[in-house]
Order: sequence, then structure tokens, then C-alpha cells
Amino acid sequence: MGRKNIITGTIILTAANLITRCMGFFSRVYLSNTIGAEGMGLYQLIMPVYALTWSITSAGFTTTISTLTAQEHIRGEDGNVGRIVKQSVSLSLFLSLLVSAILFLGAEEIACHLLKDGRASHPLQLLSLAIPFMSAGSCFRGFFFGMQAALTPALSQVLEQTTRILTIYLLAGIFVPLGLSYACLAAVAGIFLGELFSCGFTLWRYLHYKRKHGLTRKPSLSSFSALSMILTMAVPLSASRITASLLSTAENLLIPRQLQLHGQDTAQALATYGELTGMALPLILLPSSCLLAASVSLIPEISEASAVKQDSRIQRTVSASFLFTAIVGFGATALFAVFPKEICYIVYDRPALGQVLFPLAFLCPLLYAQTTLSGLLNGLGEQMLLFWNNILSSVISIAFLWLFMPTYGIAAFLMGWFLSLALSDASSFYLLWKRTGAAPSFPNCFGKPLLAGAAAGLLIKYLIRISQPSKLLFLGALAGMGILYLLFLLALGCLQREQLPFRKKT
Repeated sequence: MGRKNIITGTIILTAANLITRCMGFFSRVYLSNTIGAEGMGLYQLIMPVYALTWSITSAGFTTTISTLTAQEHIRGEDGNVGRIVKQSVSLSLFLSLLVSAILFLGAEEIACHLLKDGRASHPLQLLSLAIPFMSAGSCFRGFFFGMQAALTPALSQVLEQTTRILTIYLLAGIFVPLGLSYACLAAVAGIFLGELFSCGFTLWRYLHYKRKHGLTRKPSLSSFSALSMILTMAVPLSASRITASLLSTAENLLIPRQLQLHGQDTAQALATYGELTGMALPLILLPSSCLLAASVSLIPEISEASAVKQDSRIQRTVSASFLFTAIVGFGATALFAVFPKEICYIVYDRPALGQVLFPLAFLCPLLYAQTTLSGLLNGLGEQMLLFWNNILSSVISIAFLWLFMPTYGIAAFLMGWFLSLALSDASSFYLLWKRTGAAPSFPNCFGKPLLAGAAAGLLIKYLIRISQPSKLLFLGALAGMGILYLLFLLALGCLQREQLPFRKKT
């Protein structure tokens, strides 16, 4: 894969991520205003179950197909790609139907005894119907990622999010007056229809691409060899994601319960949980859209370079990824730390929510680094390290929730998350350095972005303090800070031609 392909793919996926996340924000704002913080808390209780089913049926196969497709394609064995996709989809669908049946039949038990809220039972049953479409669609997207055809996955994301939003808006007026359970049912109906249409679209595009590019040729891999390759990579990946999801689910279930021990009643605890995970965290994760896109593109890029032993190409990719992640991470920290109330006022019309957003801002560099490091290490085949990192991170977070949240409240969650991210990133950096010899430049990846972000944020903050506050002013301030940040980076020499990814050789 060349420089042009990875940049084009990243731009397309970034645009799709930004569009879908902005659309998701629009939907969340509507939901939060319609069903309140307690309703958002109930909805967020269902989301870990959704994430867990994705981990079991889809996550490992998406990365596996992307990696194997890239490797077979660069070797000229395109006939093997169709066999790999077919077997992966079959395995994924088998798992998804099994998980779907368990979730549908056990929805009431899960809602009452695990989630501790019986109102979640009907939404869980509807969610179970989306699982087969989610798993098949994820497999086909993995194929397109591996072939560097990013437009199809990008369009499928937009289609999925559009369907979700339209469904919520059409059903909310009917279901919300019936109670929070039905309000969540409307939101889950959006998930179901979104996965259905997205899967249908990616299947149609896959069949067309397969015929057009000659992937119908006879494969050189036997069925057994293809299955062995798939399982060798998918099993540890799936085990890692499943374990991480189980532990993450435990974290999410613990938060409202431990908040009650901190002194809040049930409604207050659920509302606080909804503000944290349903409102503040999505804001923090929005700038990482470009990093998620880059991470997806990095997996086949690193896989291809590793398959043909192009060490200099790997080092160049890793170094550029460090710089890009640092610029986005420290820029986001400055933005959310300087303007937390203004951002929450613009998005949710709740400036007080800025008190929750402000401490999360300082997690951005560590959180974003984890995204990039995962893409790099997956491309190098280091799934086991990621597996143990996920376990360690979740164990630390759960320990802080269990031991310290009854006394310190949300502060315990933040400290545990910070420590878990720091340890996970440090071990990933160390292994990546051992494998590639690439290390981040301290001035360019830490000092200069931090200085540029602080200078841009404080200057714009001063200017808006002497002006008449309004949403339009705050929007202009955020845009102005972004422009100043980039200008300061250029002035400091942080962005230079030799540091750009996949530059052309002279």
C-alpha cells in the first residue's frame, strides 16, 4: 500500500467518523433532553451488553480479515481472499446466532439480576435481533479495510447512523410517553435497523467488488489451511476483546452501585452515570475519530510491510503515528481543559456538565495513544500483549471503583482510569520500541504540542472573557483556537516535511 492509499483511506474514514459522531451527538442531545439523565443512564446500562456481543461475534474477525486480506493481496493471492472472507463470515454468524438466542431468551434474567433494572429486558430482546447483522457486516468491513477500499465501510457507517437517528426521531414521540423502558426500546430499534441496512449495503458492495476484481478465482489455500489461519489470529483477538468487554461491563455496572454507597440515591446515581458515560465521554472521544481511522488503516499497512520485511517502512509509519497522535491528544486536552463549560453549553445546553468534562480532558493523550498503539501492535501480530494490557487496565479500574469510589466518588474512577492507561501505554510503547526501534521525539511529541495548546487556549480564553458570551461566540472561539494551535505548531517547527507520514523519497 502506498502513501496515497493510506492517506486517502484515513481521510475518508475520518470524515465518516466525524460525520457519524456528530450525528450521534445530535441524537444524544435529543435523547438527553427527551428522557433526561436517568433515562440516559438506563440506556448506557444496555450499551455494555451491546459491546460485549460485538466482542464475541465480530471484533476478532474484523481485524483478522483485514490483516489476512492485506497479506494475501500483496502476495498476489487474491483467490484466497474470498475463501478467508467466506469462512470468517460463517464462523461469525454461527457465534452470533448462538449469542442472539441466549440474549433473547435470557433478557429478563440479565436485566433483573445483572443490570439490576428490569426495565432493560425488552430493549435487550430487540438488541439480540441485531447481532447477526452486526457480525456479518463487521466481517465485510474487515475485507474492505484489508483491500484499502475505505469508501464502502465509511458509507456503511453513515448509513447505519442515519438509520439510527431517523428511527429514534420517528419512534420517540410514540414510545417516550410510555416510560423509560419504551424510550430505550426506541433507541435500540435504531440500532437494530442501522445494523440491518449497514449489513445489506456491505454485502451488496462485497459481491460487486468480488466479481469486478477477480476474487472468484480458485484459491491456493485449502479450506483447512484458511480455517487454521483465521482461528490462529481470531481466537486470541476475540479472547482479548471478550475479556476486555466483560471487565468493562463490570466497571460500568459497578459505577452506579458504588455511587449509591458514596451517598447518592438510585436516581441520582443513574443520572451521574448517564452524565459521565452518555454525555461527557462521547465529547472526549470525538477528536479521536481521526485516530480511529488511522488505526484501522495502520493494521493492513503494518501487516503488508511486515510480510515483505520492509523495516524502514514500518519505522516511518510508527514515527509518523506518534507525532500525529501527540498533536491530536494535546490539542484535545487544551480544548476541553480551557473550554469545558462552553463546550457543554453549546452541545447540551448544560454548562454545569463542564465540571464532569474538565478532569476527563487530561486523559486525552493517554487515551488516544492507546488507540494508535493498538493499531500498530495488531499489525505486528502482538495480540497477546494487547490481551494482557486490557486485563491489567480493567483490573486496576475495577479495584479503584470497588475500594475508593464509596469514599471519593467519581474522582476514584478518574484516578483508576488514568493509572490503567499510563501502565498500558508504557508497556505498549516499550514493546513497539523493541520490535521496530522507533521512538517518539520528546520535543515534537510532548513539549511543542503542549506549549502550543496552552498558548492557543489561554489566548482565546482571554479574548472571549472581554466579549459578550453567546453560543456563536463560543463556536468561533473553538474554531479560532484550532487554527491558532496549528499555527503555533508550525512556528515551533513541530510539523516538518520529514516528519510527515509516507513522504515521497527525494
